[in-house]
Amino acid sequence: MVERAPDRLVRLLGMIAYLERHGGVPVEELAEQFQVSRRQVVDDVDTLWLTGTPGYWPHDLIDFDAAALEQGVVRVTQSRGMTRPLRLGTREAIALVAALRAMRESLVAGLDPDRLAVLQSVLHKLTTATGEAATIVDVRLAADGAPAVNAAVGAALQSGRRLKLDYVTAADVAGEREVDPLRLVTGERRTYLVAWCWRARAERLFRMDRVLSAEVLDVPVTEHPRSDHEDTFHPDTDAELVTLELESRARWVAETVPVESVRNRPDGSFEVDLRVVDPTWLRHLLLQIAGDVRAVRPRSVAVDVAQIARSALGAYDVTAPGQPAD
Repeated sequence: MVERAPDRLVRLLGMIAYLERHGGVPVEELAEQFQVSRRQVVDDVDTLWLTGTPGYWPHDLIDFDAAALEQGVVRVTQSRGMTRPLRLGTREAIALVAALRAMRESLVAGLDPDRLAVLQSVLHKLTTATGEAATIVDVRLAADGAPAVNAAVGAALQSGRRLKLDYVTAADVAGEREVDPLRLVTGERRTYLVAWCWRARAERLFRMDRVLSAEVLDVPVTEHPRSDHEDTFHPDTDAELVTLELESRARWVAETVPVESVRNRPDGSFEVDLRVVDPTWLRHLLLQIAGDVRAVRPRSVAVDVAQIARSALGAYDVTAPGQPAD
């Protein structure tokens, strides 16, 4: 999967902070710390070397010890203030208070005692620092699942027990799944259970509103290998595979959409393979980037989106008065 720009930005900033605390660090240690390859660490350093504060003259850029790097050790000599404590504005602080309160109220069942203590401490300090503005915030996350399902999932997360789910897929196929629950995550519109699915033998996200029933089993969860993007939506492998051939201007699609693979072409265009569980979402995406789409496979998807586009255009009076349509 193509690395997303926000993920790399977080790593780059984290790398600067890590180097500030530890001084010279071998490339291999940095690679292990940030779970990337040695080549990626060198590429990241090259990127940071050309990064800095506005002005971007040599004295504004982050700097490293070139001689140490030749010996396989990364040592930052000028961080240009990248590790200074963050100062929040009132609106930013209120947004964080809202998010933390929503987590406390709605996701507390999925937090272990240590993480819950950290959340409570941060929320208390941030609320105190924000002052009266924090008192206007009252945010609650709407629970997507049925009350009995939410209760069972919460109990399983707290007790570390396996769950048996009656689940309906995006293809409207119902079936049973035994899963080891890991955590609840909430996107802009939906709440998902992140769990290890014993049928798929991999991590999966289960939409809570598609769980018909949930039963806590008398079986403890076991340790499983975790993916690098465990809180990112991963479509079910049963979902339809769609291939998009896109112009280079639409590169953001490969960085922001969960894609299975990317194939670059010499002229700058590229292809992406993605699993589609919601045809409406795909129609919206393709209409949004219509000018950059070269081809869509399978053909039935292209025909479907073309019909939607024609219907949308047909809702407008695109001809001038008295002028016949072509």
